[in-house]
Amino acid sequence: MLLNKFYISIILCLLFSQLTKAQEFNTKKALNIPAEPTQETPVGDSLVQEGLLKVQDTIKADTLKKQSTFLSDQVVSTAKDYIKFDRKNERVYLYNEAKIVYGDLEIQAGLIILDNKKNEVYAFGIKDTANNYTQKPVFTQANNTVEPDSIRFNFDTEKALVYNSRTEQGGFKIKGAVTKRQNDSVYFMKNVKFTTAQDIDDPEYYFYARKIKMVPDKKIVSGLVNMYIADVPTPLGLPFGYFPLTDERASGFIIPSFGDNRNRGYFLQNGGYYFAINDYVDLTVLGDYYTNGSYGLNFSSNYAYRYRFNGNVSFRYEKLLNSEPGFPDYSEQSIYNIRWSHRQAAKANPNSSFSASVNLGSSKYYKETINQNNSGNFLQNNLSSSVSYSKTFPGEPQVNLSITATHSQNTNTEEINMTLPTVQASMDRIYPFAPKNGTKKGILQNINFQYSFNGKNQFKTTDSLFFKPQMFRDASTGMQHSIPISTNFKVFKHFSVSAGTNYKENWVFKTYPKRYDEQLQEVVTDTSRGFSTYRTYNFSTGIGTTIYGMFNFGKDKKINAIRHVIRPSISYSIAPKFDEFYDTYLIPATSGMDEKIVEYSKFEGTLYGAPSNRYASSINFSVSNDFEAKIRAKDSLATEPEKRSLLKNLQFSTSYNMAADSLKLQPVTVRGTLPLFKEKLNVNFNGALDPYALNNKNQRIDKLNINNGGSLFRLARANVSFGYSFSSKDFERNKDDEDAQDETHRNGGRKDDLFGVATNTTGGVNNEEKEPKVDETEWYNYKIPWDLRLSYTMTYNNDRRQNEISSHSIMFSGNLQLSPRWSVGVSSGYDLKNNGFTYTQLRFQRDLESWKMSFNWTPFGTRESWYFYIGIKASMLSDIKYDKNRERDRTL
Repeated sequence: MLLNKFYISIILCLLFSQLTKAQEFNTKKALNIPAEPTQETPVGDSLVQEGLLKVQDTIKADTLKKQSTFLSDQVVSTAKDYIKFDRKNERVYLYNEAKIVYGDLEIQAGLIILDNKKNEVYAFGIKDTANNYTQKPVFTQANNTVEPDSIRFNFDTEKALVYNSRTEQGGFKIKGAVTKRQNDSVYFMKNVKFTTAQDIDDPEYYFYARKIKMVPDKKIVSGLVNMYIADVPTPLGLPFGYFPLTDERASGFIIPSFGDNRNRGYFLQNGGYYFAINDYVDLTVLGDYYTNGSYGLNFSSNYAYRYRFNGNVSFRYEKLLNSEPGFPDYSEQSIYNIRWSHRQAAKANPNSSFSASVNLGSSKYYKETINQNNSGNFLQNNLSSSVSYSKTFPGEPQVNLSITATHSQNTNTEEINMTLPTVQASMDRIYPFAPKNGTKKGILQNINFQYSFNGKNQFKTTDSLFFKPQMFRDASTGMQHSIPISTNFKVFKHFSVSAGTNYKENWVFKTYPKRYDEQLQEVVTDTSRGFSTYRTYNFSTGIGTTIYGMFNFGKDKKINAIRHVIRPSISYSIAPKFDEFYDTYLIPATSGMDEKIVEYSKFEGTLYGAPSNRYASSINFSVSNDFEAKIRAKDSLATEPEKRSLLKNLQFSTSYNMAADSLKLQPVTVRGTLPLFKEKLNVNFNGALDPYALNNKNQRIDKLNINNGGSLFRLARANVSFGYSFSSKDFERNKDDEDAQDETHRNGGRKDDLFGVATNTTGGVNNEEKEPKVDETEWYNYKIPWDLRLSYTMTYNNDRRQNEISSHSIMFSGNLQLSPRWSVGVSSGYDLKNNGFTYTQLRFQRDLESWKMSFNWTPFGTRESWYFYIGIKASMLSDIKYDKNRERDRTL
């Protein structure tokens, strides 16, 4: 028996060397199978005669030309159970987890047959003990994988017949009844299903084609194609189909969506062409057309340069017509919007950066556009833009330079403010008296100064004059130089003192002198162009400290201690009056009015405004408080108490104007934050307490309120606001909490997850040492996930005895997951002052696995509308969709 095993091993080695030149094989159970019962062939001349083995003649050279074998590359084969040779039919059988590797081609199957006569290989699956067809073939070449029921492959022609093949190409899952492999780049298939569903054998939808030609990683070309949903044929079909499979971007048409609008008729929206220009930039051109003549154009582009920058830019223009020409309500308008976003990589250039965030256009764009479903954009009242470049010049001292263009626009008033450009330069602080080594100490060593420059070219205009000549004529240009000098030091070890002065010089190139025109009997403001300058300076100082207070109640108490942190500060500021920059004009006496001299500054209305002509001297007071508590932890194993904030940043501040003739004391401002529910809910409050009384005309008088029969302070205004978010997860408890706690105690640790751990579909936790527990009740006790976000605000005004709540509203937004694939949501609010709902939107979404369905509904208000969408999720089939929207009739 040992001899037979030895002979069989030699035969296998010699046979594989002949058939495959250098073929490797692995036979884990090959030595346990008996030899073929039909014939026992010893190693000898018979093998040579049958052509299965050739022995090299060391004496005589063979002059005959050797016949080349049919294999041109090395073949590596393995099998788990056995490798069997049929010498009569020149076949090799590989059984159970069989595998053949031939160049870049690999075949895995339960059974592989290698036919030497036909130069072919066959691969099949095998049946297991339960009579199930398992170990189906897997055919892999390069990056292409096919999983059929069986394979027939010819080594000479490299063609193959594949039955019930399953493969994935470019996101498509393809199943063909019969597949013919022409070569490594062309496949012909018959009776084919292709889809983006996860389960190719039971897809929720698929496209059925009788014949197709597939070029892997490039395209699928088919004949007649029908769409099936749940194995039910639909009338949706094409006489032929072309589906690109490339992972790279490709240019192509974008199919528009269609519908109708009450004001503008039927339309085609968002149809156009996509240009894949190169690997760095693309371009999308879209257009809309309405049967009443309205149209829209949209150009958008994305660009990127790896490790340097990326961004996108878009421009949209709409020509909107209302009603029909000739009707009295006919009107037309043009609106536009420009967006640009540019981001530079952090490591692209350490000393300079460039960024852009642009959103400008017509003030009525978001309210009038007919191709905008973004409610957030509709509700916003301001548009803003910023384009900036900054550069750092290293050295001693370091200099920073920035050039910025900004834009802000109020869509209600249609006012536009733009700076084009703003140039800022600053120099790092210089300590002229600081020691070369060691820390700075004392008032002298901490003296420092710096220099900054600010130059602007500012435009103030309206929507109708934007980028017109008048906008540039009314521009304001100016420059400001600033040199702040400051120092700080300690007094009595616990008090921090700071002092500083600031010198500013302002340059402007346009001033506005005034005069009184007796003929017109009005004040006339002239424009004087030319260089003008003025200088200002001030001084300020302040002192502050921090006081800690601790109230201990004992470690055995629920509240161990309360800590109170007080940060009082007092500051003083003074600035002279700069009346040298003021002039006067005379208003003559008229009937009923005396002669009047009016003081003014020609710098009023300039870029940096006019200097003050009033002496200023004031003292500012501020006290900030923080209250924290140490609370005994509920966990008996915890060694330290929990720290919890009771009241954060409770601040009282006011000022005393020493230069004023009356009403010297300003209202006391109170603000703070009250954290609740372990700081999950923060209630923010602020208010103003006025110490002065009001007269009969509700005007402040120089008399304390307490001396006028009232209280010490009069509440002038107040505001309270908070936001809170919670969900179903906040109320979940581990069903085995007690057992888990006991286990925790036994293990001597504590749980990290306060609300337990997630379980898999079997209801247990994966563990290698013990079998997961299956709790069947989890399948029936389905808990509906939900989340809710609340926002509340209330403002009270009483500075003129209004005693009214000027604004009072609550906003809420939530989502409810009715089932694993159904979810609904709502966003709304209620105005408690005007008793009405704010902007309200209802959302319904259904996950259809490969499809997505959504319905958004705004039931009332100025944006009353609904939008329905159903389509395939895969981006390559995004044009296979149905969407419908309906807007309110804006003319009503």
